[in-house]
Amino acid sequence: MKKNSMIKAAAVTGAAMTAVLIPLGGTSYAAGCLSTGCDNKGPVSMNCDDQYTSTVRTVNNNERIAELRWSSTCDAAWVRVHNTSSNPTYNAFGYIEKYNSSGTLLKSLSVAVPDSGNDWSNMLGGASYYYRVCISFQGNEYPLKCSTKF
Repeated sequence: MKKNSMIKAAAVTGAAMTAVLIPLGGTSYAAGCLSTGCDNKGPVSMNCDDQYTSTVRTVNNNERIAELRWSSTCDAAWVRVHNTSSNPTYNAFGYIEKYNSSGTLLKSLSVAVPDSGNDWSNMLGGASYYYRVCISFQGNEYPLKCSTKF
């Protein structure tokens, strides 16, 4: 094989490999974790907060809202908090809790949301578990409120 033929063959092979490796617009990316492998990982960084994610429970505590978010892609849940209060003095605290079938609390994660912001916790995973979210804020006027289990 002549040198020019080898260079052309290498160029064609390189171009073909580049076309395969460059993602097309609208390409979905695989989730970075699944089930209990998602425990304490971020839903956005793991590509779990996608079009298959839904809000399955919501609880409101004096304009502080906690949503139980469920990803069927990752079989994992997390709490998303919206602090919509007109009084930005108090931080909101959202919690996600993971229970087994006997009702025993296995794990809990939390997120603090200052002023009138929004944020979410890391995930807890596994389709065979039960989850609930709770919301509270600084001050004793309003007690902790929790959703029903999902």
